[in-house]
Amino acid sequence: MTDPTTAIEVHAASFRECFDHLRTEIGRVFVGQPDLVDHVLLCFFCQGHALIEGPPGLGKTLLVRTLSQAVDLQFARIQCTPDLMPADVSGTNLLTESPGGRREFTFQRGPLFANVVLADEINRATPRTQAAFLEAMQEGHVTVFGVTHPIEAPFSVFATQNPIEMEGTYPLPEAQLDRFFFKLNARVPGIEEMAEIMARTTGDPLPAPVPRFGAATVASMLTLVKQVKIAQAPLLLALRLVRATHPDGEHAPESVRLYVRYGASPRAAQAMILAAKALALLDGRYHVSSEDVRRVAWPALNHRAIRNFRAEIDHVPQETIIDDVLAAVGEG
Repeated sequence: MTDPTTAIEVHAASFRECFDHLRTEIGRVFVGQPDLVDHVLLCFFCQGHALIEGPPGLGKTLLVRTLSQAVDLQFARIQCTPDLMPADVSGTNLLTESPGGRREFTFQRGPLFANVVLADEINRATPRTQAAFLEAMQEGHVTVFGVTHPIEAPFSVFATQNPIEMEGTYPLPEAQLDRFFFKLNARVPGIEEMAEIMARTTGDPLPAPVPRFGAATVASMLTLVKQVKIAQAPLLLALRLVRATHPDGEHAPESVRLYVRYGASPRAAQAMILAAKALALLDGRYHVSSEDVRRVAWPALNHRAIRNFRAEIDHVPQETIIDDVLAAVGEG
């Protein structure tokens, strides 16, 4: 019988090779923001979903599209608008006629049936349409007229939202925010990065990503990540971080007690632990350290601590609250 640690060591090199390949191919097209790229890749290999927030024109769509091209996966982009219907996302039954003249209803798949789905400006879709993403993100399937249609793995939804234009938008409910593995921020590039963007976009065409891995390889990576061991100390650190986002938590800082209505769910701990395991593999280790947990805590908690009305009145941003949580909880 093969020792589990030996099995991980055999496959860990392929995980690092795949991750580095994607990082390199994305870097040929997408300029800068290495933390954003790494967090997107961590989310992707853990088969999670990410919410990417940032003003228009920062390359959010380009980043996600390049990811799908570099792994030879099916990509679908859904431009969310108020008139977008759930059937436009998940698909619907259509009356078709067979070669023999028989009429019957057949299911026509929507754009959700892809490996990498980009939901652009998801907060512009109505709550009814946002709910169409909910079942697929959580359950990995779509139900139409009582019939369940599975979505093939790997499957990740990357949604974007613009924090500037809030008129005519429908903020995501807490239940749907919690389905996102990470919430990430795309920052405005600096002068040197903008100069590089200009050089790439106003000159010769951008190089096409070179795909090297397929869906089967990517789907197998989550199984590998789950085999990484986690000791009691980093596990307890993840749990303490989650509890510290609750006003009644033992380690909750003053900002949480004053400005948070409801803290993070256990899904936050699941996200931190899975992402920390992937980080350990990238570092050539087969066990999780407390530092791994702390490196992924911010994007896992950023959208899950629900602020109260007092936080809005006092203009206390989400970032301040999460920074206080990380400072209040020890290393473990």
